[in-house]
Parts: sequence; C-alpha cells; structure tokens
Amino acid sequence: LALTAGLGLLAPSSLRRGFAFLPPTAVAERGLSAAAAAAAAAATEVEGRSGLRRPAVLSSLAAALGVSPVLPVQPAGALFGLNDFPAPPDAAEPPPDAVRTKSGLAYKVLTPAECSGSDCKRPTKFDKVYVDYTGWQSLDGKMFDSSVQRGKPANFGVGQVIKGWTEGLQLMSPGAKFRFWIPARMAYGENPDNGRPGGLLVFDVELIDIERGITPPPAPPDVEAAPADAARSPSGIAWKVLTPGKPGFESFKVEPESSVTLEYSGWKADGELILSTKLTGKTAKFVVKDFNIKGLAEVVMLMSLGEQRRVWIPAKLAFGESPGGGLPGGPLVFDVKLAGIQ
Repeated sequence: LALTAGLGLLAPSSLRRGFAFLPPTAVAERGLSAAAAAAAAAATEVEGRSGLRRPAVLSSLAAALGVSPVLPVQPAGALFGLNDFPAPPDAAEPPPDAVRTKSGLAYKVLTPAECSGSDCKRPTKFDKVYVDYTGWQSLDGKMFDSSVQRGKPANFGVGQVIKGWTEGLQLMSPGAKFRFWIPARMAYGENPDNGRPGGLLVFDVELIDIERGITPPPAPPDVEAAPADAARSPSGIAWKVLTPGKPGFESFKVEPESSVTLEYSGWKADGELILSTKLTGKTAKFVVKDFNIKGLAEVVMLMSLGEQRRVWIPAKLAFGESPGGGLPGGPLVFDVKLAGIQ
C-alpha cells in the first residue's frame, strides 16, 4: 500500500506459485520509496504453470503501490494440456442459486465444512491456508492452473492473493469445497499481460487447513465516527488523547523536518485493518513532511513524546473517497503513539 511506504513500513515480501497466488498489481509502477524499491529488486521471479516468467510481488499491502496496465490484446490464457480438467457446466456464469456478495463475488457450496455452528473456524486475511484448487477461464472454459493436477496442495497467505480469493477464503471452513465466480476486477482484469488469465474466472477450491497468523489489533468501538467529546481542528481532523505524553518533554516539538518514530494501527471506517506495526513488532521511522497522509502529519506535529492518540482523518486529508490502485478510500482512523523525535 502506498500508505505503507508513506509511513515508512514495508509489509513482508511474499512469492507464490501459480496464477491464483499472483496479485494483479506490480510494485514498481508508481515509484517506490528506496526501501520498497530495494525490497522489490531483491525478490526473485516465480514461474507459473504455463512456464511464463512473472515478476515477484510483495504482500497485498505493498503490491497496491502499482497497477498493472490493461493492454489492448485478446484475453490472456495459459498453455493447455491434454490432461486438463474440463470446466464445470456452469462456468460461463453464476447460476441463479449462487450466493452473491456486495463486491460481486459469487459462490456455491459444493461440499459443506466438517463442522457446525461455533465450531467452524474461518481464516482471516492474516492467516495462511492449505488448499486444493482448479481454475478455469469463463470465456473459453480453459483450465489455467490446478494444484489437484500437480498432486500437491498449495499454501499461502489469505491476504497475499487476488481480491476474489481473499474474500472467498474467509467464507470457508476446513473441509468445505466452494465454487467461486470471480469478476475480472477482483482478479487480473479483462486483458492482463504476461499470460495471466483474463475476464471472469471460475475456481473450485477446497480448504484443507488453516495456519493462524498474528492476531490483528481489533478495530476501536468508535471507528465509524469520532465521538462528540473528541477534539477537532479547523481542517476537519478529530482526535482523542488515549495516553498523555511523558512529563518534562513538552518542549520537544515535532516539526515538518523532524524524524519521528511511531507505533500505529490504521483502519477504514468499516473496521477493516489496513496496516499496523503490531503485525511486525517493529516501530516505523520517517520524516514528517514525507507523510502521504496529510491528516496524520498534522496530528503528529501536535503530539508530545510518549503520547498516544486516536485520530479520525477525513478522506480529503487521506487518499480521497475513491483513490483506486488498491489504496483505502474514505475516512481513516489511526491509533498512533509518538515513540521518538529527532
């Protein structure tokens, strides 16, 4: 996420094999920070089933820094073999009894999970999963990838795959097998490059197991809107002091040129976590004037050493309402602690 680079925190890099594991965005499109560029350069390439080479990618957060171009070519496919599995009869479009989510993802339960009620555990985007899957292009019914055909289940991070997979996997419990219809905008687009499958994609996915990752910090109870007792600036930012600063350090002022060390977690107004230093266990250090989120820079310059605030930032002082490129739109909420000033 550009947000990640702006705060001086890079998500860990991840390389995955097979089309399903490649997010549709490229990290070098919009000019990364020096740290992000070095991380991208250090990553190797991976080779998918078709034998075509693809650039390595960072995790879903870092990958949203760039967007792959949509090229005026025919829908992409892979190389197909005689032993490929035929597409399901409803591959062309979701049937009437398929469940449709707000995002446009459609799915059917082919095999229910091996659990019921509260015993059913679902992965979060911070977990890893073990799955068997097969994917087809809806346009021509061609299979483009299959762990089943390779004879080895795949494992990867839920948040490190295309959007349709990230959403769909979080609907499943171990033992379940779903069929997903993933629209192009939640996959690789209509006409992707590098031989990736284009248009509507169909996947049969069996969730075998979940490997729990770091437990993310929960969203604040007042994440949707600032409470009435929150302080407000003329620019529209609101905040509450959660922990006061250290006594005797009030004279240490934060300036635009200051280098600050922060601990933070950020959410969208719907409670979705967008990033957090708690996920890495490391603080982030950067210069205030280099903040991509202007509202956060404004508040940090009002803080004293050791202070922690909850900040509600309007869209106009974050990334806007609909920024595109995988950036979070709308108002953002941060819990931020000023851990150091230089």
